[in-house]
Amino acid sequence: MVSLRCISDLENILSNLESVKVLNISLGKAEIFYDEEKISAEEISAELSRNNFQIISDRNIQLVEQIKNACIELIYFGNNTNSLIRNSEYLSERLNLQYSYISKFFSENTNTTLEKFLIKVKIEKVKELLSYNEMTLSEIAYMMGYSSVQYLSNQFRQITGVSVTEYRHGADIKRIPLENLLL
Repeated sequence: MVSLRCISDLENILSNLESVKVLNISLGKAEIFYDEEKISAEEISAELSRNNFQIISDRNIQLVEQIKNACIELIYFGNNTNSLIRNSEYLSERLNLQYSYISKFFSENTNTTLEKFLIKVKIEKVKELLSYNEMTLSEIAYMMGYSSVQYLSNQFRQITGVSVTEYRHGADIKRIPLENLLL
């Protein structure tokens, strides 16, 4: 669950299940109470699967998802506008783990480094901001914590294969759903 829409969809699915009470839903996590005599965990899981959600029980996968969600919160949802705190500080505080452990764990359990994943999330946010056509590239670079427009432009081209200008003028580069950034 990596977007506000996912949270809304999940809340609707769970609320429509008989004998399930939603206690709390946040990015990557849902807390529910249910009457085991009226509905089983397997039935809840099956309903979630029918709607393209899954319950993650593997601890390693859970932590990878928590790291991904913290990265998305940090960059995509604007919890770190203008890079007021460093990525490492935010992730350490958010996950209550040492950054060196987070970074090493993420790399060992995915096909990419944490830094590369953060860059991919940033570039998706830049694509979103460009699509609105409301901000200059300088404003976007500043907002996203880039030291210069040139640095943003170079990183954008490296990740997408097209320049910012080409993207703005309708290059055939689609935005990647956040849940697919590691695929």
